[in-house]
Amino acid sequence: MLGPRSLTPSASQSIPIRGLSYHVLTWGKPSAPKLIMLHGWMDVGASFQFLVDALVNEWFVIAPDWRGFGRSEWCPDGYWFFDYLADLEALLDHYSPGEPARVVGHSLGGNVACLFAGIRPARISHAISLDGFGIPAERPEVAPDKIAKWLDALSDPPSFAPYPNIAAVADRLQKNNPRLPRDKADFLATHWAEVLPDGSARLTSDPRHKLPFPHVYRMEEVLAIWRRATSPVLWIGAQDSFVLKWLAGVRDESKSDVEAELKRRMAAFSNCRLLTIADAGHMLHHDQPVAVASAIEAFLGV
Repeated sequence: MLGPRSLTPSASQSIPIRGLSYHVLTWGKPSAPKLIMLHGWMDVGASFQFLVDALVNEWFVIAPDWRGFGRSEWCPDGYWFFDYLADLEALLDHYSPGEPARVVGHSLGGNVACLFAGIRPARISHAISLDGFGIPAERPEVAPDKIAKWLDALSDPPSFAPYPNIAAVADRLQKNNPRLPRDKADFLATHWAEVLPDGSARLTSDPRHKLPFPHVYRMEEVLAIWRRATSPVLWIGAQDSFVLKWLAGVRDESKSDVEAELKRRMAAFSNCRLLTIADAGHMLHHDQPVAVASAIEAFLGV
């Protein structure tokens, strides 16, 4: 169980990033080595609390809420993937100017970290991706349908269903991840959602993140970017995650097909290694924070 002394204290601040107010959590002393942590889709920076608690060495951990998530400002023009790359560059300008950064990202955040490592190789010293190895490749032929789906969604914007109370948000988190203990779910719920005056709860993120992307994911372009990365890269997968089968488009759970696709993607990097965490799903930093923290610190050489 999470006791009151088991959580590493965090500090909260808001900084201007490309015209938006960004909420950022930090842990540790600013004089310690910096470690940037980037959360995944529909998550928040506080999601790394348990991973921070499991770190053995002294770090200054910096975890923003991406635009439109958590307590960061919503974007009136909607959301585009490349904005995450530009936001990361602005964050590094603020927190790590003139110093290559150690970056850990989960899922969406891991994909941003790996792409940024190829686009701005001098700015990244180490890139670590937690269960984020790109997304399924798409064929050009799907472009018309993707754009039509996006246009349809604009005329009928997505929304989030309300929750009767904050405990119901914790229930949802446990439903999404059966491994998540109740005390951790209760903690995350207070960062995932806000309580309204009537006692009900609503998610703090902008529901427009649910709008489909109108563009095609071109794997050849992603591989070309990864090939420019010069920093060592660590991919940490979860034994029970859906991600690898999803990437390979595997329905019959063919292990050889999954491994072949993963190797093809890893080969784009000049220095990439893979580690798999046992007894963990996609939210591996919640399921096995000690194992993930140990892998990260070993990779960073501390």
